[in-house]
Amino acid sequence: MGSGPSASSMKMVSAVITLLLMVVFLGYMMIWSMTPTNTFYLNWFPDVEKKTSSTYLGEQGSTILIYTFPILFIATVASLYLHLVKKYDHDHNTRFFSQMILSRRLAITKGPLGIVTRTELTFLAMFVALLVWSLYSYMHDIFAFASVQAAQEKNQVWEVKLETAGLSLGLVGNTCLAFLFFPVARGSSVLHFFGLTSEASIKYHIWLGHITMAIFTAHGLCYVIYWSSTQQISQMLEWSKFRTEKAKVSNVAGEIALLAGLVMWATSFGRIRRKFFELFYYSHHLYVVFVIFYVFHIGFAQSCLILPGFYLFLIDRYLRLLQSQKKIRSVAARILPSKTVELNFSKSSGLSYAPTSIAFINVPSISRMQWHPFTITSNSNMDSDKISVVIKCDGSWSHELYQILSSPSPTSRLEVSVEGPYEPPSTNFMRYEKLVLVSGGSGITPFISIIREMNFQSNRRGSRTPRIHLICAFKKYANLAMLELLLPVSGTTLDLSRLQLQIEAYITQETEPKTVNKSSIRTILFKPDPSDAPVSAVLGPNSWLWLGAIISSSFIIFLLLIGLLTRFYIFPIDHNTNNMKYPMPASAAFCMLFVCVAITIAASAAFLWNNRENGKELNQIRTIDMSTPAPSPASLVYETELESFPHQSLRQATTVLLGRRPNLKKILSEFKEENIGVYVSGPRMMRQEVAAVCSSFSTDNLHFESISFSW
Repeated sequence: MGSGPSASSMKMVSAVITLLLMVVFLGYMMIWSMTPTNTFYLNWFPDVEKKTSSTYLGEQGSTILIYTFPILFIATVASLYLHLVKKYDHDHNTRFFSQMILSRRLAITKGPLGIVTRTELTFLAMFVALLVWSLYSYMHDIFAFASVQAAQEKNQVWEVKLETAGLSLGLVGNTCLAFLFFPVARGSSVLHFFGLTSEASIKYHIWLGHITMAIFTAHGLCYVIYWSSTQQISQMLEWSKFRTEKAKVSNVAGEIALLAGLVMWATSFGRIRRKFFELFYYSHHLYVVFVIFYVFHIGFAQSCLILPGFYLFLIDRYLRLLQSQKKIRSVAARILPSKTVELNFSKSSGLSYAPTSIAFINVPSISRMQWHPFTITSNSNMDSDKISVVIKCDGSWSHELYQILSSPSPTSRLEVSVEGPYEPPSTNFMRYEKLVLVSGGSGITPFISIIREMNFQSNRRGSRTPRIHLICAFKKYANLAMLELLLPVSGTTLDLSRLQLQIEAYITQETEPKTVNKSSIRTILFKPDPSDAPVSAVLGPNSWLWLGAIISSSFIIFLLLIGLLTRFYIFPIDHNTNNMKYPMPASAAFCMLFVCVAITIAASAAFLWNNRENGKELNQIRTIDMSTPAPSPASLVYETELESFPHQSLRQATTVLLGRRPNLKKILSEFKEENIGVYVSGPRMMRQEVAAVCSSFSTDNLHFESISFSW
């Protein structure tokens, strides 16, 4: 492990940090469970508000302390923890949360929720129980005064109860919205600490999104019906500048936020999302409109309930924006059969990544707006100076890229931007006796990186690797050329025969082998450009440490800005009357602006510092590129015969079965007594089939995981 703390001291530090963050998180969840109660609303919160209300933070001081600070504290300490683990304990895979989350005993294998483990189902049930409890508690406490309120307002009791139900639904919707943005922060330290990735957590975002919009839609309908019934339909056009007893929110702002949310919701359903992905993608940018007018609707103080998740998302989004401004040095492209492309980029020598990592690619010549995720197929141990992704022509964007590269006169330079790579939190494949990798079509890409890593490990002295059984299904015989990517890259001396690899390749739509063109792999070399840079981590090798510094310092800057504004501008006018004298929209606009300014200052400073540190390496790469003679047009493109590859060991390990589909239950039943890891990547039907087979085995020796693949 080298110099630094010992293994025992690292375990002690890890245990202390884990315990500390667990206590803070449980306390945070306890606050949410107590929020709808009279105990909290009438006793706890007024007491905290009295102690935190000041001429500096105003009314939002209490909500920042109760709802925002705990999560940002967790994110900061988790960043420090992940930095220590990465630097001093590379083999650390025993985190409590990671072990719990990655427990892959399946509960549901088919249905609208997709593949759900027992752990996930348990947490989902607990969250739904929290929502039901909150709704019941809000409505029960307020319904008790419905008759008195109806008499005072000269309305029907059912009308008052309807208004109360609308208010209660809005408050419960805040609970959902508070967690909505956590899964979509790709580089989040909170997700990694809990053993999750953004790619694998997207389904949580989908669940929360559906629940949130269903609740907010019901919230809006309740008020529209109430206003219509009580002859107050003009309330829909009310934009309250000042908070009063009758007007505590801005109705117009809420309606605009709801409309933006409904557009996003309508385009996010599975069939629409898959068939009209670009419509879904562009309409989802309305989240900016949704959040801004949500804050205008209820005020910034109440918005602090949902601020932590969105705050971390904004930091992540801004760092991605900074990284995306770099133009990446494209080295080469390989055109494989079946309209498949392998892109190779130069990378920084200090950049390391784990198997199944993801990178987001943008090609401005096709679209400046569209970013597409791809599984990295290269291995950082074997490829020290390059990073590779494989792209299957399966959509308008990838089809256009293929046309650019496969034309008789391909481009000499491919302008590309890259975000990432984003690593999985745990990749300890070595703990199994056997790995069974099941892929369908393009789903083989994550397994290329896994097999390359196992090949590297098998060639290390004293290293014992699990036996690997790769089951891959392709539609066409020509797709078998994809297996060439499993081989070590040129220039390596690794022996594939050391790897205990068995491959079963199923060709589902052809019953006879087809003759593949001997010159079916075409390689394109790209010319270097002085403005290009290698792929590197946005915050350098100590990215987790820098992320923690950004979270903490930006939050301090935000508090200072809010304090100065409140003390010297708002307080002399409002005197802590909760926007009864100072316009609520103006206060909310200032607070939102300060959030953005604080994050921009902290993240930009960290990015520029690391950019300066990486400048020396970048200059060296550019010097080498410029000193290397540029390839002539005739040498930019060359073709390689498949038979020229040293793939004898690979061919011996491969069994090709034509016109058949794999009998997964029979195959997996042969290994159920062993300590086996089953990983599946491919179409939804295949993942559900493998999940159903694994769940039918009553054994603790089998670990199932569905890998999110992209190309």
